[in-house]
Amino acid sequence: MTTAPPARLSGIGPLLREWRERRRVSQLELALRAGSSARHLSFVETGRSRPGEDLVLRLAEQLDVPVRERNALLLAAGYAPRFAETPLDDPSMGVLREGLDRLLRGYEPYPALVVDATYTVVAANQGIAMLMAGLPESLLVPPLNAMRLTLHPEGLAPRIRNLRAWRGHLLAQMERQIALDRSEALRAVYEEVKAYPSAREDDDGAGEDEPVPYFALPMVIEHDGQVLSFVSSISTFNTPMDVTVAELAIETFLPADPATVKYLRSLTP
Repeated sequence: MTTAPPARLSGIGPLLREWRERRRVSQLELALRAGSSARHLSFVETGRSRPGEDLVLRLAEQLDVPVRERNALLLAAGYAPRFAETPLDDPSMGVLREGLDRLLRGYEPYPALVVDATYTVVAANQGIAMLMAGLPESLLVPPLNAMRLTLHPEGLAPRIRNLRAWRGHLLAQMERQIALDRSEALRAVYEEVKAYPSAREDDDGAGEDEPVPYFALPMVIEHDGQVLSFVSSISTFNTPMDVTVAELAIETFLPADPATVKYLRSLTP
């Protein structure tokens, strides 16, 4: 541990304290988890001590700080960023892209897509293309945003039978992410889609009057005269070492009833 004038160390302390308070963890609990002491952590937060690089990373790990923000903590403490941010179209990402494409194709005919931290669609399969058939060209101009496509009044929203319930689920999901990740870009998307109409005229509010487990809430959507029902599942990468990879999420839509399974399989040659 080294000490220095507070003015030199004002960056890391407030940031660290903010993340600790977000996670509702005491100084003592965090210090024990990270193999430090409450006194040292107190000195870091007040700017009296400069934490070592390894300690910054251990604290960030224990606080589940997003990879992008771990770089910010390191910079605030006077260290170089540890995690690269490699564009997905970089040649070094070729194996990752190939793996994602194979996963999406393997899930067909069921819908699946990959989004980034602001729900920009970076890859999708034919199941997603099937659901988006007939949407206006104005919504299909890249970059596509999954939340905008779903909740826009000219997007999928008019086809979603339980729009109020599904919209509430999506907005709550975004609210949790904003609270944890401090993303202004995501907040901008959230404010946009939150302003869209909240229900279809014939929405019966299915699933709103009685508790429905989060994982079981279906998206009930009309397609080409059929009523399809899906349960959504989201997967992320374990222990990512790159900001881009850390912010990718794979969303798959599992048929929630036999009729949906039968219809989707009928589309397969």
